[in-house]
Amino acid sequence: MSDIYEWSPENSQFWQSRGKKIANRNLWISIPSLLAGFAVWLYWGIITVQMLNLGFPIAKSELFTLMAIAGLTGATLRIPSSFFIRLCGGRNTIMFTTALLLLPALGTGIALQDKNTPLWVFQLLALLSGFGGGNFASSMSNISFFFPKEKQGLALGLNAGLGNFGVTTMQIIVPLFMTFGAFGAMGGDPMILVNSSGSLIGKVPAGSESWIQNAGFVWLLLLVPLALATWFGMNNIRTDEVSPDIGSPLSTFGKMSLMLGIGLINALIGLWLILPESANGSGWGIPKEIVLVLVIFGTVYGLKMLPGDIRNSLNRQYRIFNNKHTWVMSVIYTMTFGSFIGFAAAFPLAIKVIFGYSHVMVDGVMTHDTINPNGPSALMYAWMGPFIGALIRPVGGWIADRIGGALVTQVCAVIMVASALGVAYYMKAAYASASPEDYFVPFFLLFLTLFAATGIGNGSTFRTIAMVFPKEQAGPVLGWTSAVAAYGAFYIPKVFGEQIKATTPEYALAGFAIFYAVCLVVNYWYYLRKNGEFYNP
Repeated sequence: MSDIYEWSPENSQFWQSRGKKIANRNLWISIPSLLAGFAVWLYWGIITVQMLNLGFPIAKSELFTLMAIAGLTGATLRIPSSFFIRLCGGRNTIMFTTALLLLPALGTGIALQDKNTPLWVFQLLALLSGFGGGNFASSMSNISFFFPKEKQGLALGLNAGLGNFGVTTMQIIVPLFMTFGAFGAMGGDPMILVNSSGSLIGKVPAGSESWIQNAGFVWLLLLVPLALATWFGMNNIRTDEVSPDIGSPLSTFGKMSLMLGIGLINALIGLWLILPESANGSGWGIPKEIVLVLVIFGTVYGLKMLPGDIRNSLNRQYRIFNNKHTWVMSVIYTMTFGSFIGFAAAFPLAIKVIFGYSHVMVDGVMTHDTINPNGPSALMYAWMGPFIGALIRPVGGWIADRIGGALVTQVCAVIMVASALGVAYYMKAAYASASPEDYFVPFFLLFLTLFAATGIGNGSTFRTIAMVFPKEQAGPVLGWTSAVAAYGAFYIPKVFGEQIKATTPEYALAGFAIFYAVCLVVNYWYYLRKNGEFYNP
């Protein structure tokens, strides 16, 4: 039976006799669904590199907008997704949001078959890829209700960490599937590489065939069976504190479509305000920080205007905004997850732009467009950072369950400050060198350290949320903080793009290091001081 009307995970007898089995089944179906969401959301980081290698007639700066569009949309859609579980039930939500990923995956595969596909088509598909980013909020909220507090650090760390493997899985699978015609005549014809490319197994020389369209089509193999698995294997918890009045499945799909529509409209308006005219935006140059605030509050208040049971449910769930710790944890979670997802989105193109070109003086002017034959392949190395960050994330939750979430977060913040400053130093050196590959190893190792710290910190923040908030609020708070943090997938690639255009990429990492230092102080003040409100420890 898909609906459960009695659920008491804190009761050890119930947990051992019945609850543990049900919770674990829902968790292990949730994880691959979340993995697919991350893959579809962030595959533009790999696709844009290959579009450059194939000579698509789109400027570098405009290619950066595709990652930014997917990033901003995915983060914005996490806001309505934070509140889906109470309104629509876990099973209904995960099935519907997983099935929605078929739209961008199929569309991307079709659009990439033609180099002359207009930029606006890719931008629309990047917008739809945001469905994959939104799924994290509802998935985490759902899993939090299945497990007792003492198990939530590990359970949420597994869901998020193995779900985050969607980034790594995508960064390995997409380049590999681009090297052969996996779908035969149905998959379309190959294109010829103008520049050398790469995959996990090595460099792919210029002149080779590439099936870039497989970057979209390959996910159909996973999404169709996953949609069926979520429908037949997951459960709606129908208790008063989780999902008491959800109605029929069709009505829940309608509610989610309406709420996602509000998020999409606000994201579209925000993107138009931010993007330059050359990338189909207004060209008004409004600061992105102001636009992000407008998008967030526009979405929150747009949802609040909805009638009937949606408004009543949201009014109850919006109580989290009266709790100052919702805002404190939003800042701290942005340090960890926001950095992870933003760096995962920007890392491949950053390697390509900084190390794939020689930075040489021509007539007294520093230039950055001479191909570097000794440059590392972004597609060979980029997957390693997100891999480490995702792999170590459940470990962060496990350690935090034992020694305290705030202490683990504090250590991670110190490491992130030091690593970011180190990366900034080597980025500056590389971007002023005719042989930037000389600086790649220390740059790469420090970036891997940064990814590892974000992963452990991700897991530890879940533990803090579970300890600070009551059960009914913990789920929506997890969703909301993840929504705010997910704007890192928009903000970090945008900042990277701006600073690379200004020839000062190191400024981006220096700025992030300052933010991490602020988070270190905030985390200590609220959760690590012995006389703080929530010493944890």
